[in-house]
Parts: sequence; structure tokens; C-alpha cells
Amino acid sequence: MTTKIVFMGTPQFAVGILEALIAAPEYDVVAVLTQPDRVLGRKRVLTPTPVKAVAVVAGIPVYQPQKLSGSPELQTIIDLQPDVMITAAYGQFLPTKLLAAAKIGAINVHASLLPKYRGGAPIHYAVINGDAQTGVSIMYMVKEMDAGDVLAQATLPITDQDDTGTLFVKLSDLGRDLLLQTLPDLIAGTNVATPQDPALVTFSPTIKAEEEMLDWDQPARRVWNQIRGLYPFPIAHTLINGVRTKILKADLIEEDPILGAPAGTVVKKTKHELWIVAGDDQMLAIRELQPAGKPKMDVTAYLNGHATFKEGDVIITHE
Repeated sequence: MTTKIVFMGTPQFAVGILEALIAAPEYDVVAVLTQPDRVLGRKRVLTPTPVKAVAVVAGIPVYQPQKLSGSPELQTIIDLQPDVMITAAYGQFLPTKLLAAAKIGAINVHASLLPKYRGGAPIHYAVINGDAQTGVSIMYMVKEMDAGDVLAQATLPITDQDDTGTLFVKLSDLGRDLLLQTLPDLIAGTNVATPQDPALVTFSPTIKAEEEMLDWDQPARRVWNQIRGLYPFPIAHTLINGVRTKILKADLIEEDPILGAPAGTVVKKTKHELWIVAGDDQMLAIRELQPAGKPKMDVTAYLNGHATFKEGDVIITHE
């Protein structure tokens, strides 16, 4: 006998999880909820979510209410009488009566080690804050955001080679595997859930526009973590001689500090290198950037066509 599942997810993070459920013969994904199609890119093309694309190919009914609460789709899902509801980065709160419609339970695959980083940007904050590790939690869904009892967790180290993009892929795979390990006990009723410790709760709200601006008065590693944490979206930026410039990639230079140079000073400039000093006298080498109104480019192309400054110039300005 198969377990009837309703799956709710939107971005690429959820794709591998949905694909694994579809491929498993013991599960029957009877419906998928995802966010509405969005207009994307310079050509303004109406684009389905990554989860919708997978569901359509698999022939699974897809529902995309702008707001789930009070929508006709809400009752449709309740009427399906699913055994289990699973969310993975869906992007909407679920009404209590929907959660109650799952015969066995409603669970969420969340990309943090709860109770740390409840909310919509846990991967970003883990990198920005310089955490040594992150992970995935599978927990029961309740009315309060990411506050349900935890069924299972798995950890993952954050390396200096990681950014938010690489961790999205790694954590998606980790979440998929952990979910497949957790579901049999959940369905059999043999699982044990652990309440979250309220004293340890932290939050990871959606990144605000002002948080994308780099503060070069901070230590170099902090600036570097922010660049990595905001890549590949929404992307950090700074002002270089008054021009708003996105900084996509950089390297932390762990050499002898440049003493006495103000933060934002060019301390090395060659045909292929642009090093800028931060607030702790340590340096970052800019590798890929995008001035306003220009395509993204590597630092060599930028220095060839845009840089009239020289070593010793303070090029970082403030809004």
C-alpha cells in the first residue's frame, strides 16, 4: 500500500526532494503546491518554478495560489485526504486546518539546525555569520514558523570554498536523504520527536536591500563571508568611486596585513589583480564584479576597461 503525499515547494532546493519521492514506489505524490509563475530576466519571460517543471513532467496536478489561505486550492488539497504533507522551501504559511488534514502528519525539510535560523534565509545567514557548520532539520509543522518538534537532523561542514549556491545543492541532497530515512518511522508511528529549546531560537529573515551593501570597515573575513553568503543571489554590492558595483566573487588574502591604509584602499593593482584592504588591515582580492549597467566580468576585463585608479587610492565610497 502506498502512502499518499502532498508536496509543497518552490525553488531548486526542493527539486531533488520531490524527484526522490516521485521515484520511490512506496509513495504516491498526488498533488504539488508551488508559488505562482514569475516574470524573470531582461526579456520578462513568464517562468514556472523549478518544482512545477518537475511536477508537470511527472504528470502530477499542480496548484499555484497567490495566497493559499482562503483559496479554492486549499479545500481541494484538504479533500485529497493525504497521509503526509511535506514542505521544502514552499514560501507560504500553511493554515492550521490544512496541517490537520494530513492523516499521519505534516512535516517540513528546513535548511538549518533548528532552533537556529528559523525563517526564509537560513543558508545565507549561516555563511554570512561565518558558521563552521550547517545542516538540515525535519520537523513537524505547526502554526508558528519553523517551531515544530524536530524528527531528525543531519549536519554539514561549511568550508571556505562554499557559498550560498554550493550549500543549496549540498543541503538539498542532504535533506532528500534525511527525509527518505525519516519517512518510514513516521509512517509506522515509531518516530521520536524532540521539542525545540526556546532559549536557543534565532531567526533568518529575508535579506533586506540594505544588508547587501558591503561595509569595508568590517574585518576582511566578515566582508568576504557577506560576499559568499549573498552569492549567487541577491549579490553583495559596494560603491567604487561612486559607481554601484556588484561583487560576485572574491578571495580572502591571508598575508601580512597592510598597516595604516584606510579601509577601501587599493593595495595591489596589476593587469589581473585588484586587492582592497578592509577594516582589520587584511585584504580581499576581487575576482568577479558587475558595475551598474554593465555585464558581469572578471577582474582582468574590469581593470582593462574601467579602472583609472592606482595603488594607494581609496576607491570605496559610501551611499
